[in-house]
Amino acid sequence: MNDTLFRGRGLTRFFAVAIAIVVLATAVGLWHWRQRSAVQSVERYGDVPDFALVDRTGRTVTRRDFLDRVSVVDFFYTRCTDACPLQGAQMALLQARYAAARRFQLVSITVDPDHDDPAGLATYARSLGADPTRWLFLTGRREVIYRLAVDAFHLAVVAARRAPFPSVWASWQPAVALAHERTGEPRIIQLAHGSQFAVVDRRARIVGYFDSFDPGQRQALQNKLDRWLR
Repeated sequence: MNDTLFRGRGLTRFFAVAIAIVVLATAVGLWHWRQRSAVQSVERYGDVPDFALVDRTGRTVTRRDFLDRVSVVDFFYTRCTDACPLQGAQMALLQARYAAARRFQLVSITVDPDHDDPAGLATYARSLGADPTRWLFLTGRREVIYRLAVDAFHLAVVAARRAPFPSVWASWQPAVALAHERTGEPRIIQLAHGSQFAVVDRRARIVGYFDSFDPGQRQALQNKLDRWLR
């Protein structure tokens, strides 16, 4: 009887250990599945390529400045009087909301570099209360900016002749930045910067676009930043 009892207890322990192993293996497998799902669910629109621009202090900024940080990027120009001031106000709100986040930065890139030199960007940035250590304002060679805007961030560029008089239709179109094209004929390049904020993750991958004028999109952006900056 004692042998039977001993064997019964041994089987009980064996099944208890086996069940514990199964539960543990299931939990570990579920954790790995969730991790893989989280990684796979991250949208990717491309990577920030190698580039070199200059910020308002004259410091050279490159792709390395995006690494190990979560960045919100927008394109603007200082002479813009409609969309850009509103975008700047929304960027300023993000700066205030995430003032305590050490690995967070804002990046505003001018699409009118022939006009927007570092001194002009510094004046514009001060008008927005931009912290120079957390909110970069970048300028540089026009071809570098346009390659970054078009090839990496997928903004639209249109080459067109300068119109002698603005059309009625033009007043209804999205704001564009005008930069003179250095050719023999009077043409301009139009970069339709829109009102989008792009999000770049810590590996310099572009992982989202959010309309800065849409309250629902702004909330979705904040929700994403809240998760990433915890």
